[in-house]
Amino acid sequence: MKIAAPKISLELPAKNFSDIYYEEDPILEMCTITNSDFTYESLNRVRLDKALIKNCKFTNTDFSNISITDVVFENCDFSNANLSGSSIHRVEFTNCKLLGTTFPESSLGNVKFNNSILNLAAFGHSKLEKVVFQEAALKNSDFYECKLKKVEFELCDLDGANFEQTPLKGIDISSSSFESLIVSIDNLNGCTVSTHQAIQFSALMGLVVKD
Repeated sequence: MKIAAPKISLELPAKNFSDIYYEEDPILEMCTITNSDFTYESLNRVRLDKALIKNCKFTNTDFSNISITDVVFENCDFSNANLSGSSIHRVEFTNCKLLGTTFPESSLGNVKFNNSILNLAAFGHSKLEKVVFQEAALKNSDFYECKLKKVEFELCDLDGANFEQTPLKGIDISSSSFESLIVSIDNLNGCTVSTHQAIQFSALMGLVVKD
């Protein structure tokens, strides 16, 4: 699946994330931010636009209702950050840590999580369209009552992930791995799985498979 990449200029002025406190509105745009430590902060309705953000720490920071458009994050740490009610479009997360990050009631479109850790991340009640999870760790992640459209899980660890009340029609998880999933049988209709996964689901349904 082809998704729209972030639209970012090749030449951007350098800023520090704390510069956002000196803006009239909580906005950072058209910039490169590197090695900023913005942990345990709280800012509502932040807007990030057309930026490259590298090697930054946002652990335990409250970014409620944040809007992120045309941004690339590289080697950033969002562990336990609050991104509830967020709008995230044309964004890439590469080699990022999003352990326990919360995204409930958010909208994600044309987003790629590449080689990133999202164990215990929570997306409940969110809408994801054209989102790619590539070689991502998603153990015990929560997709409760989400709307998934054109979402791909490529070579991911989905062990213990929760898809309860989330239809998986048109979703391909065949290249990913798990020992168990929380999912309603009805919502597996139309989901693409591997032969091994089909046997796993059969066992979870209580079926006995004989050769």
